[in-house]
Amino acid sequence: MKKMSFAIAAFIAFVIACCAKIYQETHYFKLKRVTFNSSKLPAGSSFTILQMADLHNHNFGSNNETLIHTIKSSNADIIVLTGDVIDRTTKNLKYVFSLIDELTAINQNVFFVSGNHEWANALSEEFFNGLHERGVIILDNQNTQITKDMMTLHIAGVGDASTEHEDLHQAFHQIGDDYYTILLSHSPDITETYYAIPADLILSGHTHGGQVRFPFIGALVAPGQGFFPKRTKGTYTIEPNRYLYIDSGLGTTRLPVRFLNQSQLSLITIVGSK
Repeated sequence: MKKMSFAIAAFIAFVIACCAKIYQETHYFKLKRVTFNSSKLPAGSSFTILQMADLHNHNFGSNNETLIHTIKSSNADIIVLTGDVIDRTTKNLKYVFSLIDELTAINQNVFFVSGNHEWANALSEEFFNGLHERGVIILDNQNTQITKDMMTLHIAGVGDASTEHEDLHQAFHQIGDDYYTILLSHSPDITETYYAIPADLILSGHTHGGQVRFPFIGALVAPGQGFFPKRTKGTYTIEPNRYLYIDSGLGTTRLPVRFLNQSQLSLITIVGSK
């Protein structure tokens, strides 16, 4: 009888611990720091990118005050939003526009590419127009240059590839290989569809890191990859000196649950090397 009581108590404690872990990882985010090196930047120089992926209209603190404080404190050179800022079920854009206003007040260089949830939402046109009105640079199938301290980088973007809104040829129009080039693509599967993408670094999201992960197994499922996906979060080498980085994101979809996969922002630093 005592053994049974102990087993029941242990099971209850385990369930409570798991629930606490799920709540913490779903509603409290971390800042992930990642560094890449490149000879295309002057030796000793650096360029920082704050990547926010897959927010899905989630709030962290009252009016996202915790999120805003972290982004401001990062002091990044640019901010990139790699899709699914809203969810397909989002019916009110008030809160997300309030966040965008804060972001553009922090940094004038805020770039965006669309995700599948933006295209699935009935308010997509209103959302895109609202971003434009607030000074966000929409890079769906476009590119631009940014210069800091005498170093220049190309930043290209594609519309969401998982919903066939991408045009890679247009995105890289008139881009050469002289400067360091960053591609923003919501879906990382673009690297499976297109061969030899001329970017030094591809920044993606979409997978949520699988949302739920288990030790030794990793993610159980991810969008576009099915069960036991191979590429869900972190850095992957595409070819020498060309990388794909998948941010596991901030929000959730379908089930509002994260487990062993905490919500996150990424602060990416590109360091110049000889």
